[in-house]
Amino acid sequence: MSTAVADRELTAMDRCDSCGAQAYVRVVLESSGGELAFCAHHARKVEARLRPLAASWQDETARLHEPAAPAAAD
Repeated sequence: MSTAVADRELTAMDRCDSCGAQAYVRVVLESSGGELAFCAHHARKVEARLRPLAASWQDETARLHEPAAPAAAD
C-alpha cells in the first residue's frame, strides 16, 4: 500500500462507491491492496464485514461535524 494513499485527506472529489455521495471513509483491502470509498452511512453499513479484510481504515467522518468555512468575499 502506498503511504500517499493512506495519508491523503479525502476531498469532495472522492465519492462513495455505493451511492456517489462524498466519501468520508477509505478502506484499503489487505488481500488485493484495492481501495474502496464510502460515505458515512455506507461505511457503517459494511464495517462489520470489511474491517477484518482491511489493511487500513481511514475514517474522516468527524469532519461532518466541523463548522463550514466562511465564503471568501469578492
